[in-house]
Amino acid sequence: MIDARRIHLLKNGAPGNGPVLYWMHRDHRARDNFGLLHAQSKALELGRPMAVVYCLASTFLDATIRQFGFLLRGLEETAKALAQKSIPFVVLSGNPAEEVPRYVRESGAALLVTDFDSLRIKRGWLRDVSKNIDIPVHEVDSRNVVPCRVASDKREYAARTIRPKIHRLLPEFLLEPPDLADHPHIYTGHVPETDWSALREGLRVDRDVPEVDWLTPGEDAAAGMLGAFIQHNLDRYGSRNDPNAEAVSHLSPYLHFGMLSPLRAALAVSKAAKHDAEAEESFLEELVVRRELADNFCFHTPDYDSADCFPDWAKQTQADHAGDEREYVYDPDAFEQAKTHDPLWNAAQKQMVASGYMHGYMRMYWAKKILEWTKTPQDAMAIAIRLNDRYELDGRDANGYTGIAWSIGGVHDRAWPQRPVFGKIRSMTYSGAKSKFDVKAYIAAMDALWNDSPFSKR
Repeated sequence: MIDARRIHLLKNGAPGNGPVLYWMHRDHRARDNFGLLHAQSKALELGRPMAVVYCLASTFLDATIRQFGFLLRGLEETAKALAQKSIPFVVLSGNPAEEVPRYVRESGAALLVTDFDSLRIKRGWLRDVSKNIDIPVHEVDSRNVVPCRVASDKREYAARTIRPKIHRLLPEFLLEPPDLADHPHIYTGHVPETDWSALREGLRVDRDVPEVDWLTPGEDAAAGMLGAFIQHNLDRYGSRNDPNAEAVSHLSPYLHFGMLSPLRAALAVSKAAKHDAEAEESFLEELVVRRELADNFCFHTPDYDSADCFPDWAKQTQADHAGDEREYVYDPDAFEQAKTHDPLWNAAQKQMVASGYMHGYMRMYWAKKILEWTKTPQDAMAIAIRLNDRYELDGRDANGYTGIAWSIGGVHDRAWPQRPVFGKIRSMTYSGAKSKFDVKAYIAAMDALWNDSPFSKR
């Protein structure tokens, strides 16, 4: 059974006479997907067929072919997995707020099940779709181990305030999910044939940021990466703040695109053979507490991508230091082209642009230096978010918006001793980085990565 606390009723009403539809838009997987499982449960209860619907929007924030390509290649694999369970995968194109209701009406659907999402654009989709159809709409949180609405009903101040709430509930939710069954009722509705190559080629998105070749999309690759991390890197996770140590999981893109369930990752790490207990605790802190804090922040803070979301103490200290002289001020192009005076910052930017990935420690340094080298926190937020969303595989995500707001605006942080420009916002420095890892080695590695990429020739 699926815990009813994962399910939120977006719209009530009497079910229709047709199939149950699951509108997939965040949790792009056939395994460990509570939205999909709930849809099948309702379909079996009603004795109806079911189908999964995905609507490909022509644009999504600052996503390029890098992100769209990764997503679609993963979805192709998921569609095949669903077909093995006699569940068709329907691909629509256009504005989800229009196309999903249209398909609901055409299919005579009984019920619509969909994914929980904390982002403003997705909340708008859910609101508009619910207004434009007459059947019940169920939203299911398969993104979080402890569902966002269950963990807290308010914006949490910091990790220390949400952590005990999550830990108290973890034993109730850290449980093995049921398997998806072969669906016994045959779907007879219209299922447009999907030419995946043509779908990718036909996208009218920015192709100046190419797809990556170092990471394979899809559920199988995600499971493989999780297994490799547990076998090779989990015990070294305590060294994750060293960008040269290769002690990270590389699971973030899979978690972002919903190709891997965070519950599956947490269960796998918790059940793994003997390993370092402190490393396990640190990984679960990042996977569960920090990720769920990010969803909490974006869900309860509609202006999560603006300086307006900063806590009052941060707004005040930034106002107090607004007139501080900046030794360096760069325009958006200089940031994007990695042309600052700081070789460490440039190396981080090159890593992100060339590979779609930036090491976590460097993401903090990167964002804080943007604050230091722009005229206003508003400018810093806009530049950091655009670059993150355009180049990172895992951009356009609650984690990204929250991390940038933490770095630039003190969200989920505390006041620190006063410094020029930063005020009481926590600062990071080149000398501080040098004390933590081999900066020269990192810069050299990122320069080599850049020189092997198509960007170095532009």
